[in-house]
Amino acid sequence: MNVELRHLRALAAIGDEGTITGAALALHISQPALSRTLEQLESRLGTRLVERTTRRLTLTEAGRRLWEHAHRILDQVDTALTEAVTGTQPRSIRVAFAWSALGSHTVPLLRAWRDRHPDTPVHVWRVDDPEAAVRRGEADVAFLRTEPAPDPSLARCSLVREQRMAAVPEDHPIAQRSAVCLADLADQPVVLCSTASTTRADLWPGTRQPSTFQVPGVDEWLTTIATGEAVGVTTAGISYNHPHPGIRYLHLSDAAPVTVYLVWPISPSHPATDDFRRLVQRQLASQNLATKDR
Repeated sequence: MNVELRHLRALAAIGDEGTITGAALALHISQPALSRTLEQLESRLGTRLVERTTRRLTLTEAGRRLWEHAHRILDQVDTALTEAVTGTQPRSIRVAFAWSALGSHTVPLLRAWRDRHPDTPVHVWRVDDPEAAVRRGEADVAFLRTEPAPDPSLARCSLVREQRMAAVPEDHPIAQRSAVCLADLADQPVVLCSTASTTRADLWPGTRQPSTFQVPGVDEWLTTIATGEAVGVTTAGISYNHPHPGIRYLHLSDAAPVTVYLVWPISPSHPATDDFRRLVQRQLASQNLATKDR
């Protein structure tokens, strides 16, 4: 199809910026040149990648898929060229998560990796959608607390099953209990976080579903609970990573646990991906925490 890297860079920028103007500025080329490059790419592929309106561009389904692949391909090319020119070791392995990596097991894992692979650092970073970050090549592996969407370009394994926890204000009438059940929370507002999809109203039985509302991030979620506006439901790993002086985390006795997954590209974006995955599984297995691979 004679697709060139400049075509992929053009589509990646258009998908990121949402406009020809913004994408052209990001690529330091003229708008007409960028439009011609996009038209050439669509012509060579024989499919429309972008729907154009007077104000904004929207990727088609084919465009969205190629946009994600383009990010990963371009990242791999840039990394390979940098290593060839500078003679440096491979870059750090990038590990993405939304709220928590592995909770209390994160630091022991990273220390074990440093001991075994001192020349390959790990960069752990929080991102709203870690699964998409892997698809786009922005992350090499990701920890998820929701089941990954079917995708032939991604591999996955299940790691641990985390107990759910209730998060309540420290002065709440049930705050001194060691455990609560869903019914204890059903008559109160429940705050949900848009970057964590482990809790929805249907976690409760149909006749006892609470009223819910959503906030954009973890800081807002914590503040909403601490100030007494609502209660929340999360997992053990997140309660470990996000202690708060105004919040008590209580075991939730009658809610199913949440499975933590590791996902990575079928064609790994970092040469140490398999080593990292195996170490994660060994570390958890040594603590009798690992679940069967899926």
